Amino acid sequence: MSPATITLLFLLFAVVMFVWEKIPLGVTSMIVCVGLVVTGVLDWKKAFSGFIDSNVILFVAMFIVGGALFETGMANKIGGVVTHFAKTERQLIIAIMVIVGLMSGVLSNTGTAAVLIPVVIGIAAKSGYSRSRLLMPLVFAAAMGGNLSLIGAPGNLIAQSAMGEMGLSFGFFEYAKVGFPILIVGIMYFAFIGYKFLPEKQGSTESPYDEQKDFSNVPKWKQMMSLIILILTL
Repeated sequence: MSPATITLLFLLFAVVMFVWEKIPLGVTSMIVCVGLVVTGVLDWKKAFSGFIDSNVILFVAMFIVGGALFETGMANKIGGVVTHFAKTERQLIIAIMVIVGLMSGVLSNTGTAAVLIPVVIGIAAKSGYSRSRLLMPLVFAAAMGGNLSLIGAPGNLIAQSAMGEMGLSFGFFEYAKVGFPILIVGIMYFAFIGYKFLPEKQGSTESPYDEQKDFSNVPKWKQMMSLIILILTL
């Protein structure tokens, strides 16, 4: 059997197992790595080189910094700032998109969206606006904000690794040359046109995101320390 055929079979196996999710995703990935080594498609250095890739280490490190920001409640505080400045639904949408977009650029866009969903649901409950009209802009802003830096989205680091093999590389905020204008245009679109097409649906049932975590027992110095470390890291 040719190496190309073996590779395609392992790729098919990975796709099926990722969709099926009967075993942990990490285990599936390791099975593919080990399988490609055992079948001789890759040598062990090539197969596991990603584990010591500086870009992967950078991504993991930023997840730790972001985790501190989320676990101390500082991310919720940042998200809650919108309630002090937004007086109308349109202003609320703009404020959410600005904060989510910028946070997604310096943290993980997926993590930022997941953490701020409960915050936005809480804002919708307090303001009386439909949560669906606020959550849609949040998701779009997170997707666009992920294009501001290397660690904003996993795909950015994948491209960086591929460029590194060719002796090339991107700067940390080099993606922002394209990503920042896209974010600005996206926010302007929702501010003047897009908000008219947002779905008007009121949630009638409770969801796991309705639960608000209590961060009152977290010392203030821990919250400030997480923010300071993020700023110094950037």
